Parts: sequence; C-alpha cells; structure tokens
Amino acid sequence: MKTILLIDGENFRHKVEAILKNNGIKSKTFSAELLEKVFEKSLPLKKYNIVEKRYYCAKIRLYTETKKQSLKLIAEQRKLKTFLEKAGYNVVVAGNVRMSKSYNGRLDFKEKGVDVKLAVDLVSIAYEKTADKVVLCSSDSDLQPAIEQGRLKGLEVVYCGFESSVNKGLIFTTDKKVLIPDTAVLESLI
Repeated sequence: MKTILLIDGENFRHKVEAILKNNGIKSKTFSAELLEKVFEKSLPLKKYNIVEKRYYCAKIRLYTETKKQSLKLIAEQRKLKTFLEKAGYNVVVAGNVRMSKSYNGRLDFKEKGVDVKLAVDLVSIAYEKTADKVVLCSSDSDLQPAIEQGRLKGLEVVYCGFESSVNKGLIFTTDKKVLIPDTAVLESLI
C-alpha cells in the first residue's frame, strides 16, 4: 500500500510554536530537523510505506513597509526549503502570503492558496490512483470536502493532528487519526 504524506507547512509550524509557547519555551526557528524529530517521536512513518513527502507553503513577498522582516522571512523560507529538499521532501510553493492593513492600521499577513492546492492534490491522488493512502498533516476544516471526495474514490485518509488542538471535524471526516502529543514536540528539542 503506497502512502503520500501531505503537510500544511504553515499550519504545522504554528501548532508546534503554540506548544512551545504554552510550555514557556522561547520559539526556535522551525526546521526540517525539528519536523523529522516530531514525526519520529509520534508518527511511525515507517509503518505507512511513505513513497512521497510533500510540504506545502506560500511564497513570501518583499513588502517595502516591512522590508527588514520580509527579507528575514524570505531567507528563513529558502533555508527551510533547502533542508526539506535534502531530507527528501517535495516542497510545494502555492499561493502567497498577503499583507493587508486592519481597521486600526496594523499590518496583517495571511497565507492564501495553500489549502486550495493541498485539496486539489488530495483529490488528484485519489482520482489518478497514485497512492492508496494519504497522511494529512493539517487542521484546516476547509479540506473536508476534498477528503470526502478522495474517500469516495477509495483513498484512505489519515488525519495527523496535535493532541492539544484536535480538529474534530477532520477526525470525523477521515478514516483514522494520529495525534501528536505535546511531549513529542518538546522531546524533539533535545
């Protein structure tokens, strides 16, 4: 049985950072090494016969209003992409990180387009029969219609989420669940 691992990168990163913050740990730079360690501690990937690992992220653009921060984030994303590719991940850059001003003049940044690409890929995997199973690391409820379509075509979908912030909708929509405990994230820092 062939399995493809699909990771909503920004979603996954924010969940890891929230666990660190909730445990009083100053946020570390998210890395491919940390990602792999979290999986080693909590998700027995060897048991799934993973034939492909995809990490989805949005393109970060240079904004003149936040030039210094934009350049820093772009450099971090390039570094992460390089390390992930060396670790055997296919990095899928989809959509953009968009800046907007809130009503109080504060700058907000939102990722747009990643969940759509992930959903399209999930449905394509099901219809093209490129795998029998998908391990989906995302807590985005917007993926439920794509999951349902994939399952209608015989694709088994495993929800991989975090124990401290479970998405119940995804648990009910998928075939199985694997929950990453906070301890797996914390032990990955050692």
